[in-house]
Amino acid sequence: MSSDASTRPVTIVTGGGRGIGAAIAERLANDGHDLFLTYRDRAADVEDVAARCRALGARVEVHRVELADLEAAAGVVPAAIAAFGTVTALVNNAGITGLIGPFLDASIEESEQVFRINVLAPIVLTRAAIAHMSTERGGAGGSVVNISSGAATNGAAHTYIPYAMSKAALNALTTGAAKEFAAEGVRVNTVSPGTTFTEIHAAAGRPDAPAERASRIPMGRAGHPHEIAGAVAYLLSADASYTTGADIRVAGGN
Repeated sequence: MSSDASTRPVTIVTGGGRGIGAAIAERLANDGHDLFLTYRDRAADVEDVAARCRALGARVEVHRVELADLEAAAGVVPAAIAAFGTVTALVNNAGITGLIGPFLDASIEESEQVFRINVLAPIVLTRAAIAHMSTERGGAGGSVVNISSGAATNGAAHTYIPYAMSKAALNALTTGAAKEFAAEGVRVNTVSPGTTFTEIHAAAGRPDAPAERASRIPMGRAGHPHEIAGAVAYLLSADASYTTGADIRVAGGN
């Protein structure tokens, strides 16, 4: 781990206060990253994550933002640059599922919120990050990792089809941006978790979803946030220097 702040990577992690985002933050701090963590609520949670990351040697800034407000989302990358002088990576982790249930019961208002947070905010953030990192625009290159879902390819029938649609759109962002900016020093990749032990299931109305789905997972269990974080850490590392447009599926065989 480098102690020279001028050579340390600076990574934005959206939704960095709990669950997968918190695990990503701690893994990256351990790998030598400085961090800009966004959160929407529960400030105490993100401050706890920040404290653990600082104990690992990272410089950490936290930033409260409602990503459904796209004007507010547009301020995230500039705020990180103001705090650290640069941004070398972005992890689009923040997301919501909407309520678990039949497709015909999903309200269009809820679906709009899902798309604002899961698709439109990542577009806003990714555009700003690439504009800063692109070597064609004077940047030093960098990396974007989008946290998608196994639902993007299975459609999530009877569960949350609009969420699956939003994650399929995020996958398309990875594919297109990876090709468009490969020659400009920016790599764009996806990590697609399967069912994972996080609070997102409770927010969707099914807190026991990981246990309920275990029998349908080839490995017989749901995943843990640190298992997702390892894939993100790889994609942001020098070992992935020739990897762009990839989707690492961390789903226990599904």
